[in-house]
Amino acid sequence: MRILVVGGAGYIGSHCVLESLRAGHEVVVLDDLRTGHREAISEVDLIEGSIHEPRVLRSVFEAYQFDAVFHLAASCSVPESVKIPAVYYHNNLAGTLNLVEAMLEAGVQKLIHSSTAAVYGDPEEIPIPETHPLCPVNPYGDSKKLVEDSLSAIAQRHPLQHICLRYFNAAGADPSGLVGEDHRDESHLVPLLLQCALGTRERFIIFGSDWETPDGTCVRDFVHVTDIATAHLLALNKIADVAGHAINLGSSHGASVREVVEVAKSISGIDFPVVEEGRRDGDPAILLASNEKARSMLGWTPQHSELSFIIETA
Repeated sequence: MRILVVGGAGYIGSHCVLESLRAGHEVVVLDDLRTGHREAISEVDLIEGSIHEPRVLRSVFEAYQFDAVFHLAASCSVPESVKIPAVYYHNNLAGTLNLVEAMLEAGVQKLIHSSTAAVYGDPEEIPIPETHPLCPVNPYGDSKKLVEDSLSAIAQRHPLQHICLRYFNAAGADPSGLVGEDHRDESHLVPLLLQCALGTRERFIIFGSDWETPDGTCVRDFVHVTDIATAHLLALNKIADVAGHAINLGSSHGASVREVVEVAKSISGIDFPVVEEGRRDGDPAILLASNEKARSMLGWTPQHSELSFIIETA
């Protein structure tokens, strides 16, 4: 197949590109390179442009005949979304609507959409099933919920086959070392810890040590980025059967922030400073996935998501 990977120069996007190439697909990337990196996708065609530019979108779909689209272009920082919510609604919702309009005009019907566990908000049951109420507690999660709702509404009236993959905490890097995580303004847990180990960051901050969790720090479900990329290809292969579904991508094993800190120190061999500060707005105490739906509908099981392997590859 020929796949357009929107946001393909970013962290998860570049891993989707790599796994798609390994599976024998032809890949084209659309990315504005605000947060992505050209060197992460050196072997594929790159169209540098934004999904907020209708002219660019039209030209991409006119230049290539695509079989499917992987949509990973989004703003994705919870703390940032609390500070500048309008940017998140614009980038995540308006951008997606622009992309879908261009797809439908070009007759491209298959869409694998990057969603998030943040659509659930504070969980009422653990692990979280896809039937859990969607009550996001931050603008990032809310913007992604609105995208999911919009895609469902569009699919009722137009020939759009879509699957929403709700990522939990993506982490790690391809074991080959070809691609990895490199954000200009880093906010993700594992790379922040490794920056501390490298000495490029003075200390690691734990936000909140009084959560209702076993050690008082937030618990998260870490899933290896290669496992997430593999799920995109499985979803594409099964899209005729499971179109319209939202599916969790998580390991179903939780680790607290304090536990991740200790594993990072152990693997790096560096005892870097750690300080504790107050809670951040918009952070749920526990996010842990039920991945039974991914197993049953996609045949997906995480192969690389043991925490020590995640940090070793990162």
